[in-house]
Amino acid sequence: MIFISKYIVPKGYEGLTFYPFIFLKRKDLKEDAKLINHEKIHLKQQLELFIVFFYFLYFFEWCFKLIIYKNKDLAYRNLSFEREAYRHENNLNYLQERKKWAFIKYL
Repeated sequence: MIFISKYIVPKGYEGLTFYPFIFLKRKDLKEDAKLINHEKIHLKQQLELFIVFFYFLYFFEWCFKLIIYKNKDLAYRNLSFEREAYRHENNLNYLQERKKWAFIKYL
């Protein structure tokens, strides 16, 4: 389910996923197939990790990468979950082809 909320999506981002919802900053982004695919990849990741473990691992990995890169944007871009989503966001068939736990190879 997709919602539009410029207040929930942080500055500098276009979308945010909290299972089972995708929040977009603007209404026109509903037509951005690449962005929607990126967020749907996160939905799949969240399901695989029973939702709560996804958020725990996402936060833990972000803290760890922040220590390594000393830059919040670099830390974010190098998260395994984000690396998978960015790598495959242009492949609109990816979710049908994707193997379970695929984000692990991006650690």
